[in-house]
Amino acid sequence: MLLAIDAGNTNTVFALIKDGTILEQWRLSTDDQRTIDEYMVWISQLMMLHGRNPEDVTGTIIASVVPPVVWPLSKLCINYFKSQPMIVGAPDVDLGINVDVKNPQEVGADRLVNAVAADHVYGGPLVVVDFGTATTFDVVGSDGGYLGGLICPGINLSLSALHQAAAKLPRIAVTAPTAKHITGKTTQEAMQFGIFWGYVGMIEGLVTRLKAEHSADMKILATGGLAAIFANRTSAIDEVAGELTLEGLRLIYERNT
Repeated sequence: MLLAIDAGNTNTVFALIKDGTILEQWRLSTDDQRTIDEYMVWISQLMMLHGRNPEDVTGTIIASVVPPVVWPLSKLCINYFKSQPMIVGAPDVDLGINVDVKNPQEVGADRLVNAVAADHVYGGPLVVVDFGTATTFDVVGSDGGYLGGLICPGINLSLSALHQAAAKLPRIAVTAPTAKHITGKTTQEAMQFGIFWGYVGMIEGLVTRLKAEHSADMKILATGGLAAIFANRTSAIDEVAGELTLEGLRLIYERNT
C-alpha cells in the first residue's frame, strides 16, 4: 500500500493507494512547525478509525511546494512507516515527461505531478487549471511534455486581500451566484459577483489565448477544491479531474519502482 503525501501551501493531503485505487485520503492544514510525532499521532488515529494498519504501508512518495515541511514528512515516512520516501523534484526521480522550461527546479511539484497524470489519463495537448492557493494554468503538449504555464492569485487569497486592505469590505466565502444578473445590489453581492465572474472571465480569456498561442484545440481540465463550482458556469472548462495530483503521485511512484 502506498502512502502519497501532497503538501500544498494551505493544506497537506495524505492518501492511501492500493492497486491503483485511492482507499483513503485525509487533509491537514500545512504547518512547518508541526513535529514528526504530531504527524504520526494524527495519521495513526485516522488509519485506526478506518481499519487501516500502518504496517501495511510499503512505499511512500512526497510532493511539496513548502520546502520546510519536506524534512519532517520524510522523517515521518522513515521512522514510522519504515520507508525511504520518493521526493518529487529530486534528481533521481524520473517524472516520465520532458519539462520544457528555463529552470525546471523552479516549477512547483504539484504542477508537474498534475501534468504527469493529465497526460496519462487524457493525453495532450491540454491545459490544467488548478484552483489552489494560487490559480495555475499548466500546458501539456501533444507529446506529453510540460511546456510551462501561468500563475495567478488564488480566489480565497484575493478575497482575503480585499477584506484586509479595505476597511468596509467583509470577509465572504466563494459561492456560485444564483442570480441571473451580475450587477451587485449590496456590498456582499458586488464582491461575490466580482470575484466569481471576474475569475470566469480570466479563465475564459487565458484559455482562449493559450489555445491561440499553441495553435491547438486543447482539452481544458480543472482540478482543486473550487473546480466544480467554476466548471458548471463556463464552457471553457471541459472536465473536472478531482484526483489529478494523487493519480500523478501514484504514476510517478510506480514508474520509479
